[in-house]
Amino acid sequence: MTTRNRTNDLGLTRADYKGGKSTLCPGCGHDSISNHIISVAHEMSLPMHKVIKMSGIGCSSKTPAYFLGGSHAFNAIHGRMPSVVTGATLANHSLTAIAVSGDGDTGSIGLGQYKHLMRRNVPMVYIIENNGVYGLTKGQFSATADEGQVLKYYGRNDLPPIDLALEAVIGGCTFVGRGFSGDSKQVQALLKAAISHHGTAVLDIISPCVTFNNRPDSTKSYVYGKDNQILLHEIDFTPQGFVPAREEITVDSYESGEVIEVEMHDGSFIRLKKLSRDHDPRSRSEAVRLLEEAEREQLFLTGLIYYEEPRPTLGETLEIHSTPLAQLTEAHLRPSRETLDDVMKRFM
Repeated sequence: MTTRNRTNDLGLTRADYKGGKSTLCPGCGHDSISNHIISVAHEMSLPMHKVIKMSGIGCSSKTPAYFLGGSHAFNAIHGRMPSVVTGATLANHSLTAIAVSGDGDTGSIGLGQYKHLMRRNVPMVYIIENNGVYGLTKGQFSATADEGQVLKYYGRNDLPPIDLALEAVIGGCTFVGRGFSGDSKQVQALLKAAISHHGTAVLDIISPCVTFNNRPDSTKSYVYGKDNQILLHEIDFTPQGFVPAREEITVDSYESGEVIEVEMHDGSFIRLKKLSRDHDPRSRSEAVRLLEEAEREQLFLTGLIYYEEPRPTLGETLEIHSTPLAQLTEAHLRPSRETLDDVMKRFM
């Protein structure tokens, strides 16, 4: 039986996790990301009725229509997707939130929402489909466009780019990864880890725009990604996924090319294979240094950039009821007369 026809623990095939037919340009990196999400959801046996898909505005934000057709979805207004996810996950924390945004939707009008999402630690997977242009409105430069880049219809970009992965690390995000849409193995490994993470997980995925920004000298092009991608490490996850740590877990130093297994608290493992660079994703200062070096030297480094031992999510900080608010009965939601009297006495 082929992989495509194999059923998962829910009795579903990979085809069952598809959505509608894509209307994006043929060859768009966004379609590759949609296919990666479909594969991961099938392998992890995600029940689609327990997944909410969120997006804002832009080419990237059309993509939730193309995967997990049996899931709930909400297409928010430009830059405001984080607010909608915040409300949805507070109302029903049993849902898995997978949100797709773009470099324009995130890095320009939505940057303030993006930053506050990090400090609140809203439990969600935040996928940035990053191509450096506004593809839906004919290819203007976005906030992540390369300084000095020249486009036929828009001239030269003289502004420095915003590094959305660096913004996430500095902003307090507990899981930050970077990938390339054309690298299915690594993107799918990062997606599995992000879905299993307890808190906000940001994946900044370079996703080439084949129509407006695919020149070889652009760091967001397919050719550049293929020729210049530098893997920080190879990542492999057991079926249980990336398990939050209750105490600090340390790893002894290991040589380039060596594979080690890090045992997590539920008995599952993360397998790490060190490649050419020495990077510890559990160090925030190391993550910042790495990203600043990558920007300065125009290196395309991909992998798990930063991971922090999980801190309370927004719902836990607010002490939201253990039963999802959407499932509480009227008896739980309507306070008694005595309770109301006690509340009013505090203001007298």
